[in-house]
Amino acid sequence: MTNAVLDGIRDLLPTIRERAEEAERLRVIPDATVKEIEETGFFQLLQPKRYGGLEGDPIDFYTGVRDIAGACASTAWICSVLTVHPWQIALFDDSAQQAVWGENHLTRISSSYAPTGRAVLTEGGYILSGKWAFSSGCDHATWVLLGGLVQNAEGQIVDFKTFLLPRDQYEIVDVWNTVGLRGTGSNDIVVKEVFVPDANTLSMSDTGRCYGPGQAVNTSDLYKLPFHSLFTTTISTPIIGMAYGAYDEHVKMQQSRVRAAYAGEKASLDPFAAVRIAKASSEIDAAWALTMNNIRDEMALVAKGEKIPLKLRLKVRRDQVLGTQRAIDAIDALFEASGARALAEGTYLQRAWRDAHAGRVHAANDIERALQMYGAHEFGHQVDPGMY
Repeated sequence: MTNAVLDGIRDLLPTIRERAEEAERLRVIPDATVKEIEETGFFQLLQPKRYGGLEGDPIDFYTGVRDIAGACASTAWICSVLTVHPWQIALFDDSAQQAVWGENHLTRISSSYAPTGRAVLTEGGYILSGKWAFSSGCDHATWVLLGGLVQNAEGQIVDFKTFLLPRDQYEIVDVWNTVGLRGTGSNDIVVKEVFVPDANTLSMSDTGRCYGPGQAVNTSDLYKLPFHSLFTTTISTPIIGMAYGAYDEHVKMQQSRVRAAYAGEKASLDPFAAVRIAKASSEIDAAWALTMNNIRDEMALVAKGEKIPLKLRLKVRRDQVLGTQRAIDAIDALFEASGARALAEGTYLQRAWRDAHAGRVHAANDIERALQMYGAHEFGHQVDPGMY
């Protein structure tokens, strides 16, 4: 079934590429594109079968995102985040799952996980207020996942939770005016004194331990994988896909390029140009292979009923952030070597360059923190709970 989904995505790629400029102009993905992707079943790849999902292989999910990014990075970014969120909903209490999917299994959910909101304990749940930034794809979603710090009656912070809210409990504020990933519509979310029942929350400490109450009903190995492994790779994959797209565009351009400054020399005959694409392609392939192999290693351990060791989880993060960096380094090298024509509006290369650097600033791509955790663990030091 997932092969049919990926075939459907590949059939859409020419249309997605044609609409890339429209997405930039609108600052959101065109509704027609979202509808066509929805019809392939892509958004349900990681959703429980109990609620009309496919419970598919994460590698298929990442492969689809990578391919979409080669046509339009903003569309890939939205597909990545909107498709991974059902995986987390599967960890919530089943009553929350029923609220989201009971009447419509095609429901989409956006997010903003930074704990910029404040939640106060009350009977049966929490009173949540706050403002959250960068909720990519929120205009195409009817629920949202928000991070918040929980305070007791004395004002002490007692937990860090993810809160699940329906569309009528939050406001979207249009603030997304950027030079990169313009089509993602990553706008602000505002919540004012809303009651959230306990069943519509997840403790991040439990999530970090690969536990959620929804596992009682969603027993697939898929829902036993580490949250941060899946979600940070969700952020890196579009950028790696951009690098593949930039590589293809660069090679095509250089095959027909004649360099007037060098007496009409064909760019494809320049030996240094050949070296550049060899290096770039190796970096891109390494980024993809290492990232996917680590996810496969985690899946293999879960399938055997074994606990995923901390070293592997940190390795996932190591290669994920370095995968992002490898992809961006390759894009930079290809862009710089493509000539002035790559600067023209409408070209994929200049858009990929802008979009990749926009994606690089996401917290999941904080390279120093991820590498420090890995190195500290290798030296035998304790690693504090974090994004792994």
